[in-house]
Amino acid sequence: MNGIIPKSKTKGTDICGAGKYFYIIRSDLGCFMKIGSVNRGLEISISSLHPACKNGDHYLGGEDNIFYIIKGNYYRRVTSLEKDSGAEVHSLHPNCQGGDHYFSAFGKFYIIFQEKGTYRETTNMNQDSVEYKLHPNCRNGLYYWGLPDYCFFLKPVSEWGVEYYKGTDISKEKNPGVFSVHPDVVNFLPGGLSVLKGPAFGIWENIKTITNGSNTPVTWQKKINKKVGYDKEKMSQITDNWKIAKSVSTGDFIGLIVKLHFSFSPEYGGSHVSTKTESWNELTEVEEQLTFELKPNESLYLWQYKMGFGEKPVLFYHDLKIASDSKPPTEVLQPSA
Repeated sequence: MNGIIPKSKTKGTDICGAGKYFYIIRSDLGCFMKIGSVNRGLEISISSLHPACKNGDHYLGGEDNIFYIIKGNYYRRVTSLEKDSGAEVHSLHPNCQGGDHYFSAFGKFYIIFQEKGTYRETTNMNQDSVEYKLHPNCRNGLYYWGLPDYCFFLKPVSEWGVEYYKGTDISKEKNPGVFSVHPDVVNFLPGGLSVLKGPAFGIWENIKTITNGSNTPVTWQKKINKKVGYDKEKMSQITDNWKIAKSVSTGDFIGLIVKLHFSFSPEYGGSHVSTKTESWNELTEVEEQLTFELKPNESLYLWQYKMGFGEKPVLFYHDLKIASDSKPPTEVLQPSA
């Protein structure tokens, strides 16, 4: 199954609302996405996260454009995720600790406890809160966030793709609505690439077969042309509608998104391998001189490893594997992530 990685399995990643905008925080990428409309993909921009704002357990925002970053039993209150301006640190009230999700809406803070099927509500996370029952249809969210007049949660991927719930009361599922997440937003979510492009794969491709059909040994000497590197052009369209800040390196940024996705679990469309040691230079065609001694009626097979999404390769490895077996090698070149 290809799906969005839930918040519980990707530390430092969250969705929150502040003012009239939505924010997707990706600490693993070192940045966040600001969105005017999740459904229509409007006003999308990418900015760097301040080091002090990375790797939070939870992120939530307020209608006054304030952000709250929870780490352990404390929260950091800032006016900018990019600058960490106006920072204040406060403790969470014991009854506001240990939640699975946090968001703010209607001038209040909400703490979701999914397994218990409850949530707590308070006007100040430093003070006590009141517990309520969570409506059964609001228990399976992957991420929860809010705006002044609405609460939202991201639904598990279904045959309809990536969708989110929009409502006004998570205890009664009052005035519910379900909307699609725009592809430009899906691409930024962890696991989103595989939802739109297909699961990541890594395969060996036979790029050349050499056969000595004679009854005498021969020396085979030839130049081989092969693709090597990362096909950035094939992936660059995912950022076409993103306004990327100068502080975010565009070239490295696209490659980093792909690199991280390859490291994700196959459950979420990744390959669970690390490609950090592979060359991520832009795709080129290189020539390599090869010389072989072939015995009578012997065949050799040249294999190259490549990785990609769906059926389209985007990363071509430099090293070749030479084997006498016509079956593809079974080894994976990169260590597990």
